[in-house]
Amino acid sequence: MPGQARGEQSRPDRVPDQARGEHTHAEPARSSASSVPPAPSVPAAAPPPRPAVRRHSVRGQVLEALRAALADGQLVPGEVYSAPALGARFGVSATPVREAMQRLAVEGAVEVVPNRGFRVSRRGPRELAQLAEVRALIEVPVVLRLARTVPPARWRALRPLAEATATAAAVGDLAGYAESDRAFHGAILALCDNEQLVMVADDLHRRAQWPAANNPATRRADLLADAAEHAALLDALIAQDLTAVQSLVREHFTGAAG
Repeated sequence: MPGQARGEQSRPDRVPDQARGEHTHAEPARSSASSVPPAPSVPAAAPPPRPAVRRHSVRGQVLEALRAALADGQLVPGEVYSAPALGARFGVSATPVREAMQRLAVEGAVEVVPNRGFRVSRRGPRELAQLAEVRALIEVPVVLRLARTVPPARWRALRPLAEATATAAAVGDLAGYAESDRAFHGAILALCDNEQLVMVADDLHRRAQWPAANNPATRRADLLADAAEHAALLDALIAQDLTAVQSLVREHFTGAAG
């Protein structure tokens, strides 16, 4: 088995203990033919949950744990990680890790390295700027259109989502910020009632969130500024100040923090 990359020393510990086991348990053996059958009036017991549900839960939680490790820099851009080593870190077999990594490869977060594992993709300034530009082309006109039609009460309902980004930024929780930031933007776009647009925008947002190959310590100030823009944008939307909305939403993507 290939040697582990140096970034494998830290442990995300994101998968709950109850989800780590992948063993299934057989149903209790039925009584022999000589035993007395139950009375006809007694209903048969419901069958236990199928193992496939439990396995899907493990795979999904591993995927979320890997996304969190990517967002907060525990999986280092440029480093190669093997599925068995990551499985040992999470307390699961290599199979759900490979499945999750294949999904991340589709999203552009990692690339497959034959016979070795998966390399974390590097996100340079140019690629991040390109992603921000594409996101702006999609999201800016939608937000401006919604600003003219959505009543203030609908915007007020999004305040807790904006506050969640500020809370995560204040403590430097990069993984928490990534999730709350996507939730905030997704809730805004959901008001346009276009599921395809929401899915495309969410995919672009995920691609833009993996950290660039630089010092992660510089990210906290960017996140604080980004979260402040969320609050200011909501204030302008509630006030139906279209001039302020247009300025804020364009500046938000120029900064490209979230």
